[in-house]
Amino acid sequence: MRVMVLVKATADSEAGVMPPDGLLEAMGLYNEELVKAGIMLAGDGLKPSSKGCPVAFDGPSRTVIDGPFAETRELVAGYWLWEVKDMAEAVEWVKRCPNPMPGPSEIEIRPLYELSDFDAVMTPEAAAVHDRVRDRLG
Repeated sequence: MRVMVLVKATADSEAGVMPPDGLLEAMGLYNEELVKAGIMLAGDGLKPSSKGCPVAFDGPSRTVIDGPFAETRELVAGYWLWEVKDMAEAVEWVKRCPNPMPGPSEIEIRPLYELSDFDAVMTPEAAAVHDRVRDRLG
């Protein structure tokens, strides 16, 4: 199963505070373990939400939002995309992760939908579109 592992933002990450000495190396070594185990598919840190551009949807309306932004703990500061056998394996890997922030922090694991999760509502036309997209992505 694929999971998205979300590193929650903190006041420091939202302020753009750079990681303390040793954290980049520790995270790099952790990423190296994930890659060697065949788990890590992708991952990166995200710049503060003030550098981003939220867009709100309401029916046909699209609105670009200029802060203030949600509570810091509701924001995401980084992510990994992993392939694991189950949620228990993902939890075990997260427990091995160095604390990604200088102070208290939180990591959330969310399973991704697979196309098969939509079998009950997938039309042949929608399936054809998704097949084309998957083929293009390789």
